[in-house]
Amino acid sequence: MTHLTGHERAQYVQSMFTRIAHRYDLMNRLMTGGQDVRWRKEVIELARLTPSASLLDLGTGTGDLAREALTQMPRAKVTAADFTIEMMRVGNQNGSLAWSAADALNLPFKDRTFDAVVSGFLMRNVTDVQRALKEQHRALKPGGRIVILDTTRPKRNLLSPFIWIHMHVVIPTVGGLLSGVREAYTYLPNTTEGFLTAEQLASRMIAAGFKKVDFKRLMFGTIAIHWGEK
Repeated sequence: MTHLTGHERAQYVQSMFTRIAHRYDLMNRLMTGGQDVRWRKEVIELARLTPSASLLDLGTGTGDLAREALTQMPRAKVTAADFTIEMMRVGNQNGSLAWSAADALNLPFKDRTFDAVVSGFLMRNVTDVQRALKEQHRALKPGGRIVILDTTRPKRNLLSPFIWIHMHVVIPTVGGLLSGVREAYTYLPNTTEGFLTAEQLASRMIAAGFKKVDFKRLMFGTIAIHWGEK
């Protein structure tokens, strides 16, 4: 369903995440060999929170990044926002957070609200990357930081055949068995290959107004963390 655009794609993504919400965290651990836990710690470290900082975890899913932020900075004001209610409902079973229903393309927050905006595996699913970046820029205070954890299109190398097998055979098979929704775990690898390269996303961030933009690749070049400042 990666050919869908606009409102149809947004509806499909929302429906898909509703159906896999109950197995989302388990599949993240399995797909990344547990490395996503370490990546989320690094995302929060890169956000450079002060003890009383305000942070938006956009596309929070079940709230993993929001909880990591509170682990590192217990006094921070953390908002966990997503447009899939079922994901937040599942996340709320693991401890209370300040939840907010929010569309990444039309954030329900005033200008200059947050000291940092972070996201984990959100940007490849939005229908308009540039608009989502501009909305995050708008919601940040001057000097605020954005940190993005997401898949990225890997460069071809000797490991490419094994990466392809993992993405297109292993992940759909295991995801289908555990969640009963194989289609979702076919869509997710496809969005990795169809998403921007790390360099392209960095350029989009600069075009949205961010400064000091940089990134690092992880997991054989299939994952990247990007960061920048307003």
